[in-house]
Amino acid sequence: QIISDAKAMEAEAIRSEEDAQKAYEDFVKETNASIEAKGKDIVNKSEEKAKAEGALVEAKEAKEAALLELEQLANSKAELHQSCDFILKNFDLRQTARDEEVEALRQGEGNPSRAEVE
Repeated sequence: QIISDAKAMEAEAIRSEEDAQKAYEDFVKETNASIEAKGKDIVNKSEEKAKAEGALVEAKEAKEAALLELEQLANSKAELHQSCDFILKNFDLRQTARDEEVEALRQGEGNPSRAEVE
């Protein structure tokens, strides 16, 4: 009976060792698969990050260009506003001077002898 018990214990130990070996092999496979998946995920995320950084650079450049254009437009607006203000401010004065000039020309047409003398 001791021999049969020893054989049974040996068989059980071999089964336990085989089960443990199988569990270890499964664990190694799962770990390797997980490492590979994480590696691919890192690569994908790195690519996404690079694309996002490129888009950020383009957006910043576009923003700078838009701000420059806005500044130029604001300067043009200020120049036009100043020019218009000058025209409006001096309109009455210029209109009066033109009216006086037209009146002087009319008076000159009405009195040709005086115009010839002068």
